[in-house]
Amino acid sequence: MALRPVQVNIKALDHSAVGRFWAEALGWSVYSGESGETTYVGPAGGLVWPDPVAVGVDVVAVPDPKTQTKNRVHIDLATTSAAHQTELVAYLRALGATPAHVGQGDVPWSVLADPEGNEFCVLEPREVYRDTGPIAAVVVDCADPRAMAHFWGETMDWALHEVSDDHAVFRSAEDVGPYLEFLRTPDVKTVPDRVHLDLLPHPGGDTAAEVNRLRFLGAIDLDLGQGDVPWTCLTDPEGHEFCVLAPY
Repeated sequence: MALRPVQVNIKALDHSAVGRFWAEALGWSVYSGESGETTYVGPAGGLVWPDPVAVGVDVVAVPDPKTQTKNRVHIDLATTSAAHQTELVAYLRALGATPAHVGQGDVPWSVLADPEGNEFCVLEPREVYRDTGPIAAVVVDCADPRAMAHFWGETMDWALHEVSDDHAVFRSAEDVGPYLEFLRTPDVKTVPDRVHLDLLPHPGGDTAAEVNRLRFLGAIDLDLGQGDVPWTCLTDPEGHEFCVLAPY
């Protein structure tokens, strides 16, 4: 039994402020974590976790600010028209987003950073993202998309839509919600990940068995000083951090 991505985990000095930003950006709601050190952002209408379609955003308090190094994981936002893209960029800047320069050059999408510097993109309208909801894709920089397609294809129950030397694309088996994309870049990991994916077994799943299966596939245990917690921190074969949460 494979895992499913349920949320994008973002580290922040001020988890409440960053959580509110992402809630406004996505048109979603803020739900405070029981510990008081996390802010979960999910679709409006009352907390449903895990959401059956959306991949939520979980903002977690940490003591250290983001470095100047570009994150290797970011969110792409969908738009429905050129006017919508322009309006959304203006709205996000009014919320506190700032233009970000990551070597993108002259491209049809806009690169911004949230109030703590986490980069994200506001895409021009693309037909492939017309039904994803506000998050078009979660994008992961990598050196070898084919290798990532193999590891993550075995890790998740999501379907592989496309793979090449330059990128690999996944979406849920039900073909709903955002995409997960691995994009070949020349960058290498130099700092701990500020943004990562959290995965969850299906109801009745065995977290320990899943973690052992991932270790066999090439995942490596990661000690972040997390102590005795009900989730397991790992890295994939290229060093991308992720967590396997306890089943609900």
